[in-house]
Amino acid sequence: MTDLRFEDSSVRPLEARGGFQLNKQRGKIMGVSAGIADYFNVDVTLVRAAWVIGTLVGFGTLILIYLAIGLIAD
Repeated sequence: MTDLRFEDSSVRPLEARGGFQLNKQRGKIMGVSAGIADYFNVDVTLVRAAWVIGTLVGFGTLILIYLAIGLIAD
């Protein structure tokens, strides 16, 4: 069978996984959550909810980690 894909926002393109990359097309602020969701192949809403819960529990520490990932990652 061939790898036939139709244009749809829910379908991710077939590409070789090289490593973590920001996803600025699906991202809201810097594309960190969307990049993490792509890397681990999970829903981006779950990743965003984990960031919010972690930020509240960690008294804002994850905000600094989010900014660091956004500035360091390509």
